[in-house]
Amino acid sequence: MNIVVLVKQVPDTWSERKLSDADHTLDRASADAVLDEINERAVEEALLAKEAQGGEVTVVCMGPERANEAIRKALSMGADSAVHVSDEALHGSDAVQTARTLAAAIGTLESVDLVIAGNESTDGRAGAVPAMVAELLGWPQLTYARKLDTDGQSVSIERESDAGVATVEANLPALVSVTEKINEPRYPSFKGIMAAKKKPVSTLSVADVGLSADEVGLGSAPTQVVSSAPAPPKEAGVKVTDEGEGGVQIVEFLSGQKLV
Repeated sequence: MNIVVLVKQVPDTWSERKLSDADHTLDRASADAVLDEINERAVEEALLAKEAQGGEVTVVCMGPERANEAIRKALSMGADSAVHVSDEALHGSDAVQTARTLAAAIGTLESVDLVIAGNESTDGRAGAVPAMVAELLGWPQLTYARKLDTDGQSVSIERESDAGVATVEANLPALVSVTEKINEPRYPSFKGIMAAKKKPVSTLSVADVGLSADEVGLGSAPTQVVSSAPAPPKEAGVKVTDEGEGGVQIVEFLSGQKLV
């Protein structure tokens, strides 16, 4: 099987994250950057499928030059190669343009059987890119998987939603997005870290994947952030000293906040 994993470098959730004052896009230089945790689980699931069925795992990433760090992390876990779409024209691309770019990058590869992605990134939280990529590829989409099985010809998942758990199946090629319940990702070994330095990474421009600069980026994005402001500082809470009427004071406070 030839498996593609979509990965993304995101600001570390422990770092201060903010938007640029100039265009309200993510200020990537202001925070530490890491491979998104959900992508580690997607890579792990691809490696498990490879170990069971054979084949290769290719990482596909869209992002600035710095995103190569996240790619190397995925390669050190055991992925075989990577495609990095990096172009200044991509700055400010929204979810629609991101999906279009990723689908185009996948289209440059031969004989892809399965694409695995995280259900949503920790910076955007849109949860829509995997489904849009599948739509653009014309493939079945199996989303929010907490368990994945494949025999090389078809794929089945346990899909978890607010309504319960359902079993969903499709013939390959197909795209699967996974949740945090899918697995526990492996830690890269020292051998894997050293081997990752020699694994091939193809860096492609927007033109290389068959798109034009006016199809991506902030200037042509279907959705844009038009204004932003820092979150207000937290205010001191209200302390209730119970001298026989504590319960009444709490109810009055909650009522004032329109919570009861």
